[in-house]
Amino acid sequence: MHVDMDAFFVTVELRTRPELRGRPVIVGYPAERSVVLSASYEARAFGVKSAMPMAVAMRMCPQAVIIEPRHKVYYEVSAQLMAIFESVTELVEPLSVDEAFLDVSGAIRRLGPPRVIGELIRSRVAAELGITASVGIAETKFVAKIASTRCKPDGLLLITPDETVPYLHSLPVGALWGVGAKTTDVLARMGIKTVADLAATPASSLKKMLGATGVHVHQLAWGIDPRPVTPVRLEKSIGAEETFAVDTADDALLHRELLRLSHRTAERLRGSGMVARTIALKLRFADFSTITRSRTVQTPVDSAQLIYAVALQLLDSVDRTMTVRLVGVRAEQLEETARTSLQLSIDRRDDNWRAAEQAVDQVARKFGGKSVLPARLLEPGSGPG
Repeated sequence: MHVDMDAFFVTVELRTRPELRGRPVIVGYPAERSVVLSASYEARAFGVKSAMPMAVAMRMCPQAVIIEPRHKVYYEVSAQLMAIFESVTELVEPLSVDEAFLDVSGAIRRLGPPRVIGELIRSRVAAELGITASVGIAETKFVAKIASTRCKPDGLLLITPDETVPYLHSLPVGALWGVGAKTTDVLARMGIKTVADLAATPASSLKKMLGATGVHVHQLAWGIDPRPVTPVRLEKSIGAEETFAVDTADDALLHRELLRLSHRTAERLRGSGMVARTIALKLRFADFSTITRSRTVQTPVDSAQLIYAVALQLLDSVDRTMTVRLVGVRAEQLEETARTSLQLSIDRRDDNWRAAEQAVDQVARKFGGKSVLPARLLEPGSGPG
């Protein structure tokens, strides 16, 4: 079973702004260089899509209502969503904040057949969270994902084992995982336009055209996907990035933004119960060229100040000849905090920073995300009058 929320960020926002239901709504920052994080189906009718530049989206749909994102709220709703899934089955594999695979085979005796379980999940999500979910049910993960996509929004589609191959063969070849726009063009030049066309092509021929991907998509075309639902799925990395409104070469501005991003990254690390062994810096320049630099630390970290110190070293190591368009910080090689020693160094200041940041986490949970900030991150004029 693949359960996917419909326009998740938008529907969460509409819970407190019901007057916007039925109108084109976009979640994202209105700055020209920002991107669309989520769009209502009314906005999508104008061609607006997730990850589209906000400037393009606003030209396509100038009447859209723009709502700035509230990530903390989305993560809270996501946790409630996953709790609903886990009350149905222990075999839950989250893919992102708003979707997951569920193996419900062990819940059938207790809750009923798969369609009944799917409708139960949809009704609970609507009643308890005030948002809608689409559910795809099939024998394999791949086909369940296709089913949930095809029944959006607010639908349920069950594809039985007997229906799997005929259903797949009715789809365009781009429906297969691993077949993007470039691969679609390659296959089209060979006369392969549908999944049925691909299934009828020998795997050996596909391997010559596409390499190992050719064998994989040939198996998918016949509904072969042996991957189980994997409940424990640790994040490979956690990070944050920001695009400047105007390209900059100002070191002070870059340092300030790196500090902000380090705090966002560290907060997410601690919230996920993870620490990082590697810190990476990402820079995108005015000509859109992008570089990354990374450094592995001696002891895993989840402190913003320690992440920031490494990020500054990485920034200083870059020979910058152009202005910077985007900067990002990422924590990699993650480990569970509970399984890692956090004796950071002989210098007690490391532990003091971590303790201070944990206290800030507690204040933020109680009073809001910007209740306590490093002085360097306070906006001009925001101090006591």
